[in-house]
This record gives sequence, C-alpha cells and structure tokens, in this order.
Amino acid sequence: MEIGSSSDKIFKLYDQLELLEYQDKFVVKSLESPDQGFSISRREGNIETLSDASSSEKPSKTSAIYGVAGTIRLLAGTYLLVITSRKEVGSFLGFPVYRVESMKFLACNEALRFSNSQEKRDEAYFMTLLKTVEATPGLYYSYETDITLNLQRRCKLMEGWMSKPIWKQADPRFVWNKHLLEELIEYKLDEFIIPLLQGSFQMAQLELKNSPTTCTLLSRRCTRRLGTRMWRRGANLEGDTANFIETEQLLELEGFRCSLLQIRGSIPLLWEQIVDLSYKPRLRIINHEHTPQVVERHFHDLFQRYGETIALDLTEKHGDEGQLSAAYSAEMQKLPNVRYVSFDFHHVCGNSNFDNLGVLYDQISEDFEKQGYFLIDTDGNILEEQKGIIRSNCIDCLDRTNVTQSYLARKSLNIQLQRLGVFTSTECIPLFAEDYGKFRTLWAEQGDEISLEYAGTHALKGDLVRYGKQTVAGLIKDGMSAVSRYYLNNFHDGIRQFHVFQDALDLVSGRYTVSRNNPSPFQLNSFESFSYLPVASALLVGGLTLTTFTIQQAGRSAQHYVSSVFWAGVTAGVMALVKANGRQFCSRPRLCGLL
Repeated sequence: MEIGSSSDKIFKLYDQLELLEYQDKFVVKSLESPDQGFSISRREGNIETLSDASSSEKPSKTSAIYGVAGTIRLLAGTYLLVITSRKEVGSFLGFPVYRVESMKFLACNEALRFSNSQEKRDEAYFMTLLKTVEATPGLYYSYETDITLNLQRRCKLMEGWMSKPIWKQADPRFVWNKHLLEELIEYKLDEFIIPLLQGSFQMAQLELKNSPTTCTLLSRRCTRRLGTRMWRRGANLEGDTANFIETEQLLELEGFRCSLLQIRGSIPLLWEQIVDLSYKPRLRIINHEHTPQVVERHFHDLFQRYGETIALDLTEKHGDEGQLSAAYSAEMQKLPNVRYVSFDFHHVCGNSNFDNLGVLYDQISEDFEKQGYFLIDTDGNILEEQKGIIRSNCIDCLDRTNVTQSYLARKSLNIQLQRLGVFTSTECIPLFAEDYGKFRTLWAEQGDEISLEYAGTHALKGDLVRYGKQTVAGLIKDGMSAVSRYYLNNFHDGIRQFHVFQDALDLVSGRYTVSRNNPSPFQLNSFESFSYLPVASALLVGGLTLTTFTIQQAGRSAQHYVSSVFWAGVTAGVMALVKANGRQFCSRPRLCGLL
C-alpha cells in the first residue's frame, strides 16, 4: 500500500500478518487489510490470491508472523519461508529497521509420499539444508523503505521511485532472498514481498559538544558470489568476488546527513584455498587465459557504480600471500584508471600498532580526501558528493580489512564534523572519549557480525578496533576464534549442520537448481568422504596408544621391542596417509563444489 501525500508517496509493506493453517493449505493475510493475502496448497505448493481462495472451514491453527521471505521448490514440493520473530534495531533515514530473529520453512510437500526412495532421500537432505537456512544470521529489512540502496544513490533516483514496490527499488546485488522471491513476484504479491539484506546494522547516539548526533553503520553483503570462507575465494569469470561488502557510515546531525561508502572484496583473481587439515592451507592461483578480463570486468563495474577506485591490498609480501599479492599487482598494472596500493598490514602494524596505519594514510590521504563524502542539507539539497571509493582487501577481507576501514572512517568522520562546524580544525573524535568509544564499538560489532556470516567466528583483531590496542583478553579470544575457524573450515563448512555452510547457500541463492534431471547430491563430489575421518582418527589414536604401551614394555623382551616398532610404523603410516590425502578427510560442499 502507499502512504503519504500525492507528491511524496512511499510504498509500505504489510507488517502485521496472520498465518492460518488448514488441512489442505496455508493462508497468509494482512491484519490491517483482512481481504488482502494469499494461500498456498500443502500438496502441490500452488499459490492463489485470497479472493480466489476463500474458505468457510475453520483453521486448525492461527499464528502471527512478520513477513514472507519467499518460496523454494524442491523435488517433491514447495517450501514457504516466513519470519516468525523480529527485533527493531534502529532506523535508516527515519524508517524503522528490523533484524530477523527467527524464520521457518512451511512444508507444502504432501506429494512426497508418491516419490521413490532415492527422491525421498534427496528431499530429506535438501530439507536439512533448509533447516540451517532458518538460522541464517544478520538479516535485516524495513517495511517502509529499501535499505539496500546507499544515500547518495537514493538521492539521485528519479521522482516517484519511492512509490514503487520495495522489491523493485532494491539493488539486486544485496537482496539475500532474491531467488526465493521469484514466485511471489510472479503472482504480484507486492505488499508481501520483503527484500532481506544480509550484513550488519549498527547505530549509536553521540553527544558531540552537546550536538546530538546519530551515527549508523550499514554493511550490505553481495549475493553474486555468496559463500563461506574457504569455499568461496577470489572471483568468478564474470568478475564477481567473494565476500564483497558495501559499508555505509551515515552521520545525521541537525537535519544534515553525511554518507561515506567503502567496499571490500576478495582479491579479484581466480584462486582457491582448499582445506586439507593443515592450519593454513596453501593458496593456489588458477592460471586462466581470461584472468585479465576478469580483473577488468570487476573494476569496470566498480567504476560504473562508485567512480574512481583505490585498490588497497593489505596482504603479506612473502609466502603464499606474497605470490597472490604479486599476481594481483601485475594485473593491476594493466588497468590505467585504478590506483593500486600495496600495504603489508602485518609487517607495518604487527598485532598491536594500530596507529601505524598513519603510514598508509599518508600515502592515500590526498586521493581519499579528494574522493570526499556525500552530504545533503535539511531540504535535501546536495552539498557534497563522493567521487570515488576505497576498495580494501586482505585474504579473508575480515580482520585486517575491518581495522583499516574503521581507521579511514574515523578520518572521514573528523572531516565531516569539521565541515558542519561541530569540530574546529584541530579537534577530532578521539578527544571525546565516551563518543569515541561508541564509534569504535560500532565498527567492532560490525566486524564480528560480518565475520560470523563468512567465517563462523567473531573477527580477529577486534581489540584494535574497540580499544585501539591488543589486550590479553583479546589475544585469548582471537586464539579461540582461530581454532574455531580451523575446525569449521575443515569439518563444518561443507555438509555438517553449520548455519552458513556452502550447500545451503547454493540452494537458496539459486546457484544450484533442484531437478529430477540432476544427479542425486549423494552422487556429487565424493559425498561420503567424511566417513573416512573417524576410521583414520581411530587408527591414529589406537596406534599412538599401543606404541606408547609397547615402548614401556620394550625392555622386557625382543617381542615387545618388535611390537613397538610395528605400531610406531603403523602410526607413522596413518599420519603420512592423512597428511597426503588431507583434502579427502575434510568436509566439502556437494552441490556446486568450488564454482
């Protein structure tokens, strides 16, 4: 429905919904407009508008829901995804923003009983993936506005754009459930279609020199190369990169609004890092004849969207990272309109010298300040425009990247507050301890949330962002997160119950299409390889135990000595076998592999 004056109409979604469960169908309708809604058959999954699906039968159950996130068709039926709880987390440009607290897939698959045994097995596997999708973290939305568009882009849209259905306003790059919405769009259920954004939304109220100020941090994760840390690296042939995120820092003060955009994304080459039980798997650059075109496509897209780009590479200059960085640098020399800056974060900053980022800032400050930021006044007049973008990357585009982006955001914030007359030319936000603490917390919380979505753990180096230095508690937390990442990468990201694992993402994003013509997922990518790990572990533990026992007895007889040698040899052999075939013992994605 539309609200507002004729000259300023905006589209609003229904925010109070009722789910009615009947024996043969589910019905979703608006409490605000009871005649508006739709039904979906529990047998075939067919959708009908409410006017075509009236029923005098009494529902077996009635419950409140807070939105419909889409549908997905599997082998034997359709599954409807609904939002079952939400939390208001702040506002974006005056419109309330909510985080999804829980979701549920409603099964419309009664035809499953007519399927053969293999189809039932496959459907059961797909349903386990849907269960993990229900726990997807970091999903945000608004009933009254689109939150996928940054302020600068919104202000340049044609008149009347805000009166369009919210899904039509949205930037498709950042709509997490884009694939799931297709059927609802087909049936023109515009008031029920909620574009979900995955990323982070943080908000803080500052009191800078008695000037009430709102600072909002909104990160938008791109869905074009969606995936988990070890299974989505680098770029695809279209130039889309893994873990690509647009982060907008929004400052609102006395009617003025300032926006700073930064982006991050995996190094836009073709490369991989396959887990193999080692703590830090080897990086492998894939030599491909179209690599130059991949890099060119990526940066051409950035130029079209954001203007001139500074590519900030924070990787190490030795080892595997150094080889990848050198290959990236070589390709960047071929692009005339992009400035490439190499900065070895670990070498210059170590684990605690956050202020050493000033060395980097000295290199890029002139171009960074020339790019500027976006600023509008109380009447919506554009006073400043951001004319370019900083693109940062490390290997994961998490920890080092987040520290660096927060530093640049702080520098821009000082410039903005000086421009608005809150600060003098010599003042900066670190002089105001309480407000500076809130600002750093915004960036630290954002880093944790983005890291949870991509790597399954909190961000490392969070102390550098939160406190400006490394603490003992932070070192312990980083150590625990590093161990957790190792476990999740090797044994959880593929087929195990982990809320961001790769198969579930490939399924709901439409990268993998369920069809009876496709091979069973149990026939793809060595599905049962994980079962070898318990056998190898048992042999390893047993061999070490028996070796230890027989060594203790070795002095008593020659037989014990031979046994010791034998079991030591068996243990060494198993260890060598596991090391040589580490990839076979790790959990792997099944549906799309490393595409």
